[in-house]
Amino acid sequence: MLMSNRDRPAKLHYMPYNFRMLSPGDHVLCAVTGEKIRLDDLRYWSIEKQEAYVSAEISVQAALKDQKA
Repeated sequence: MLMSNRDRPAKLHYMPYNFRMLSPGDHVLCAVTGEKIRLDDLRYWSIEKQEAYVSAEISVQAALKDQKA
C-alpha cells in the first residue's frame, strides 16, 4: 500500500532562504491564522520560532505581537 502525501501536513525545519522536510506532506499551517499553505506557495516563515505564515502581512503581525510581549 502506497502512502500519499496529499492532504497531509509536512513537518519542516526552516532555514535562511530554504527549508528542509523532516516529515513528508503537501502543506503546513499558518501559525497565526491556521490556514493551509501549500509547500509550493510557502514564502514566509520565522527561523527563530520555526513557524510558517500565509503572507507578509501576517508575518509582520506575528513579529509585532512578539515585540509587545
